[in-house]
Amino acid sequence: MKKLLAFLFLVSTLIFNAQEQDPKAKAVLDDVSKLTKSYKTINADIVFTMFDKDKKATEKPQNWKIQVKGQKFKLEIPGTVIVCDGKTLWNYNKDAKEVTIKNFDPNNEDQNPSTMFTMYETGYKYKYDKEQTVAGAPSNLIDLYPAIKPEKKKFHTVKLAISKTKKQIVQMKMMMKDGGTQVYDIKAMKINTEMPDALFVFDLKGFKADQISDERD
Repeated sequence: MKKLLAFLFLVSTLIFNAQEQDPKAKAVLDDVSKLTKSYKTINADIVFTMFDKDKKATEKPQNWKIQVKGQKFKLEIPGTVIVCDGKTLWNYNKDAKEVTIKNFDPNNEDQNPSTMFTMYETGYKYKYDKEQTVAGAPSNLIDLYPAIKPEKKKFHTVKLAISKTKKQIVQMKMMMKDGGTQVYDIKAMKINTEMPDALFVFDLKGFKADQISDERD
C-alpha cells in the first residue's frame, strides 16, 4: 500500500500560476484532467516494478487492480485489499488475517489512491520532456517536480508517459532520491463500466479475519 501511496503523493493547497509552468506540458495535462474527470468509473490493471540504482529489478513485478467511482475505490495488491465507500476505509492484510477500519479522509495522501489519475494538478511543477513510444503507444513524456516541501519527499522526479491518442497515462516512473526507480505500467484501463456501490463496502464474510482493529473516531 505504501508503495502506491508514496507515488500518489498529491493533495496540497498551493496551486502554481500558469506562467510558472511549462505551457506545452500544461496543455497535455489539462487534456488528461478534463477527460479523466468526465469518467464515471475507472477500472485499471497496473504492473508495479521496483529497480535499484543499477536498474536491476529488486523483486518480481506485482499485478495490481484498482476500481474507482467518485470518492469510492477498491484496490487489490498482493496480500492486501483496500476498500473505501467514501466515508469508511477498510484495509485487509491477508497474511496477518487482520482488518483495520478507519475514517476516510480524501485529502490524506496516505489514504486516497484514487487520486492517482489526477495527482499532477496541484503541488507540482512540470516540464515537457519529449515524444516517445511507450508500451506501443506514441506518448508525450512529462516530468513532475514536487514543489511543496520537496525535502520531505523520498523522490525527486515523477515521469509521466501520456498516450497522444487516448490522452491517458500509460506509465509513471518515480525517481527516488536513493537512486532507485518505481515503475507503474497501466496495462489496461476500462472506463464507465457498471460498478455497484456494494463493491466498495468491505464484507467480512468473504475474508478470513482473526483480528479487527476499528480506529474510527
